[in-house]
Amino acid sequence: MSKFMKEFKEFINHGNVMDMAIGVIIGGAFTSIVTSLTDNIINPLITVITGGNGTTVGGLVVPGTNIDFGAFISAVINFLIVALIVFLLVRSLNRMQKIADKLSHKTKEEVAPASVCPFCLEEVKAGATKCPHCGSDLTKA
Repeated sequence: MSKFMKEFKEFINHGNVMDMAIGVIIGGAFTSIVTSLTDNIINPLITVITGGNGTTVGGLVVPGTNIDFGAFISAVINFLIVALIVFLLVRSLNRMQKIADKLSHKTKEEVAPASVCPFCLEEVKAGATKCPHCGSDLTKA
């Protein structure tokens, strides 16, 4: 049981879980904004275009039934807007991650461990063939 709890703590403390939680919260808030956009702006435009009476989308509701094509179209538009925004966010985050990886890779190369010249005992960058302090050939050493 303690192994399970340890694994669970590692999972919870992992950064991706926090990112996912933030994404779910922001996604919920953003979905309400998109729902408002479709209910208050797009649906009235469809109503005007199709000649509805103001309460339903005209010509898109089957009389005498609960079949409402206008609500379905609204849900599809809502989904497409949210999916587009999520795609753009993920795409930009992936680009930022690639840039960060490149930058961290360069800094790791630049901060290579230094060695010591066996002749003058001064620090020399890793991979150097001559000591910049005394000019000794380090390949012979």
